[in-house]
Amino acid sequence: MMHTDVVIVGAGPAGLCLANALSGAGLSIVLIEPQSIEVLRDPAFDGREIAMTQKSVAYLKTLGAWERIDAHAKSQLSDARVFNGSSPFSMKIGHALSGHAELGWLVSNHLIRRAAFEAVEHARDSGAEIRVMASERVIDVDTDACGARVRLESGATITAQLVVAADSRFSTTRRLMGIAAQMHDFGKSMLVCCMTHEASHEHAAWEWFGFEQTLALLPMNVDPESGAHRSSVVVTLGAREIERLNRLDADAFNREIERRFERRLGAMTLRSTRHVYPLVSVYPKRFVAKRFATVGDAAVGMHPVTAHGFNFGLTGIETLSGAIAEAHAAGVDIASDALLARYEQKHRHATRPLYLITRFITEIYTRDSLPARIARDAMLRIGERLTPFKRAVAMSLAGE
Repeated sequence: MMHTDVVIVGAGPAGLCLANALSGAGLSIVLIEPQSIEVLRDPAFDGREIAMTQKSVAYLKTLGAWERIDAHAKSQLSDARVFNGSSPFSMKIGHALSGHAELGWLVSNHLIRRAAFEAVEHARDSGAEIRVMASERVIDVDTDACGARVRLESGATITAQLVVAADSRFSTTRRLMGIAAQMHDFGKSMLVCCMTHEASHEHAAWEWFGFEQTLALLPMNVDPESGAHRSSVVVTLGAREIERLNRLDADAFNREIERRFERRLGAMTLRSTRHVYPLVSVYPKRFVAKRFATVGDAAVGMHPVTAHGFNFGLTGIETLSGAIAEAHAAGVDIASDALLARYEQKHRHATRPLYLITRFITEIYTRDSLPARIARDAMLRIGERLTPFKRAVAMSLAGE
């Protein structure tokens, strides 16, 4: 039987960042991950581009991860534009309203994972007591006032003071602890990929609510091979239509995406593999239990329309790791009921309002009836004239 202070289930970006955040606190940490160590060291492109706020970038710097990402892979997110249907009009959220040179930055998820893992290895090489147990799966978690026990598929058992779930919005660990979650299945899927295009995106993100589809364009730096303008493209449709789109050959796919974007970007060319994800948002009834906490998507699984998912994850990690480090330094229980309750209250306060607002936005802006489309257009035109409103959105996008 192995003993450690903290068990983190899931070595994705959230789990790795939590391990980094705790690495200087003098605690022993075990990370458990079903994927192999080779995959953790060199994760494959998964289609997802993460929009990070100024606050999140600053925090990744403190964790030693930001500088490990290649500069060319960090794309400036200057502005945001919201479109409705075929109208060329858009509500524009400019970076100047946020007080920063840009709203934030765009980085591929797999590069964040790689950088976070490299930071964990660096911390371990520098003396931090971190053990990564790859190719392992948790099959049971049991906690009480005295401690926590985690049983693995291999037969091993780990005892700890605290268990933290960082294993996705569909967290098995959270379910093992008996924590229910509110899940909203939007009945649609997202196809994500990287494409080049003729017209410049001017480093502006697009959110385009069209008839029976939602499109997003996330600006990337120029293609390293061709020098062409490049973006992450997100198409949200019914699952059957997404599967049809995913099966098209590259040429047919290019022509259809051009058509869906009404050729506003000119000719478009697929530059990556395509990836499909179900559109489901998740908010657990509780973030904590006895000697147990959730972080990342296991705590809040956001709809991507407001681009706050990973940013909320880092906010929760900063809150929880700070409380744990402070408790350990004071020689008190790092997993007391009071400590975990304070974390839950603070993280719920930080996430619940925007989670509910996002649900409202997606419900209103994805309805396809004519009255809904007319109402959306009116709201965008009113919003474009309300500078205080746009400033508040800009500040939110920047993480202020």
